[in-house]
Amino acid sequence: MDKQTTHFGYEEVPVEEKAGRVEQVFDSVARRYDIMNDLMSMGVHRFWKRVALERSGVRRGHAVLDIAGGTGDLTAKFVERVGPTGRVVLADINASMLQVGRDRLMDRGIGAQVEIVQADAQALPFPDNTFDCITIAFGLRNVTDKDAALASMTRVLKPGGRLLILEFSKPVNTVFEKVYDQYSFHVLPRIGKWVANDADSYRYLAESIRMHPDQPTLKAMMENAGLERVEYTNMTGGVVALHRGIKF
Repeated sequence: MDKQTTHFGYEEVPVEEKAGRVEQVFDSVARRYDIMNDLMSMGVHRFWKRVALERSGVRRGHAVLDIAGGTGDLTAKFVERVGPTGRVVLADINASMLQVGRDRLMDRGIGAQVEIVQADAQALPFPDNTFDCITIAFGLRNVTDKDAALASMTRVLKPGGRLLILEFSKPVNTVFEKVYDQYSFHVLPRIGKWVANDADSYRYLAESIRMHPDQPTLKAMMENAGLERVEYTNMTGGVVALHRGIKF
């Protein structure tokens, strides 16, 4: 693969095509996204996000950016934490996901407390040193230029601010990894077909997980972007990892 191409799952595609193809995937799954998350993870994604929330260090008055925030479940929790003097921005590159997120936040009665921004993680439209905390949950693997996204996120963090990346990663046990592969490539697309009438999108999601950098590689990428004290925590045997870094 050269710099003119990138991965879309296991397929190699021109760089300029990837964003559009990812957009098609999320346009297709947006309305069933929460249901599919519960089915795919058997509800465990709620625990993973709760750990991210607790490690965020977010408190009253903070400014928080939730990138690839999709349906807004983490965003809603941050609204509770920052209180009326804080600021929470829900950002996503996909308009369909943002619409679902906006609707869900309105249903919760907190839509007016959240700024909704359609934005590309690779070129965030915010001034330097804006946010106390930035989170991106299950979104970085879909970004074409991850180094550019990490640099952009670091730029808009305040000194002392934290970046948290919650993402599918590499299982630490080889036996468990084989079971996980069987589930991802055989069971997951069938669930997608049954619930969302879309097996192909969930096959892509499984492939995109395998193409994502493993835990040590992502840690090094965050350090290269200028973050310090970078650490990661494996959850569910490494199926998911939470990376956290601080800007100094």
